[in-house]
Amino acid sequence: MQLFSDYSWYEIEQRLHGNLKSEINSWDGNRLLDTSVDDLCRDLVKRYRVDIPVINRDEIKKDYEDYQVDVSGDPEYATDDQAGPVYVQGVRIEISVPYTGKSSAFSYQPTTHTLNPPHAHVSYDRKHLILVITGINLESDAVLQRVNDTLDKIGNYLTFLREDAAKLNSDLDAIVGQYIEERRQYLLENRDLFATLPFKLKERDDSTKTYTVPEVRRKITPKPPQTSSQPYQLEPTLDKADYEHILKVIGNMAQVMEYNPDAFSKMGEEPLRWHFLVQLNGHYEGQATGETFNFRGKTDILIKSSGKNIFIAECKYWGGPKKLTKTIDQLLGYSSWHDTKVAVIVFNRNKNFTNVLNSIKSTTKEHPNCKRELDRRSETSFSFIFSHRDDPKRKMTLTVMAFDVPN
Repeated sequence: MQLFSDYSWYEIEQRLHGNLKSEINSWDGNRLLDTSVDDLCRDLVKRYRVDIPVINRDEIKKDYEDYQVDVSGDPEYATDDQAGPVYVQGVRIEISVPYTGKSSAFSYQPTTHTLNPPHAHVSYDRKHLILVITGINLESDAVLQRVNDTLDKIGNYLTFLREDAAKLNSDLDAIVGQYIEERRQYLLENRDLFATLPFKLKERDDSTKTYTVPEVRRKITPKPPQTSSQPYQLEPTLDKADYEHILKVIGNMAQVMEYNPDAFSKMGEEPLRWHFLVQLNGHYEGQATGETFNFRGKTDILIKSSGKNIFIAECKYWGGPKKLTKTIDQLLGYSSWHDTKVAVIVFNRNKNFTNVLNSIKSTTKEHPNCKRELDRRSETSFSFIFSHRDDPKRKMTLTVMAFDVPN
């Protein structure tokens, strides 16, 4: 059979692109949005890369058998009354050449090729190329020369294919990333469209037994939805409107600091945090314990409901990218599986606030738990979707708010 002739390299590339897009489009949307893009890319690149076979000429095996050779086209054996094939006793030699790699590559036509490709049989199950030579009165040197010529030609074609495959494989990361991003963007646009529809959500029978904290003079009074009569222990979560309101209160307090720099210029982190707590307590009422807001060590602002944390914020002076990464790690360490709304408040006393903001954005995006950036909240506030530290499929919203506090 003729090798390297069934599919042009252009067809191979188009088929790979089509299969890749088809697989990505078949994925469950939640899985795609909840899983690390890097993890998805790594898996697809590994499975879709094109590996070209390698033949092993050191392990060639030979076999032969008696064979009736058709010599009807040979003038030496021609007769006047020849009406059909003429067979003469000869020999059939079989050369078996092992190879490693994907057998299908022997059907690919590289971009560089000749009009006379090599011939051989491909034994897919045994991973061998079979060269068959038949004839009468064969000579060893001639057979050896024919085998070597064929294997040299096959080797050249494999080299051409490796050149094509090397370019395709080097571009595969970008290709896979592009298709995944296109699919993610499509899913996010559909979700954004759905979110803007002014209707209530249909409650599912198998919905999770959680509830959001409603906004009633910013008093946290959980009201669980109707559930079965079984005594479930419900877990409170923070509603998006409450989350935005908390961030707004924090932002308003920061504006007061910026408008009155002399009053705050000498304060450390802890006194500044207390000013935020005073403002937040003016908007929210606590539970029975009277400790809706509390510190955990000397770094956290907590909002509690039913004894459970529903909002956590870290307050830090800007100390560079490493300190911000450490602060985010600390925040993720505090967050339980149910915590889905968190924040980092950064106080800046450096002169170049623009550079600080650029560094905050890039550092947060590069964190290994960061999934994607949301729309920018303001010139100095950034929001991101993060995965929980112990559960990559569980998402949380993390907002970094930066404020310039002059000395």
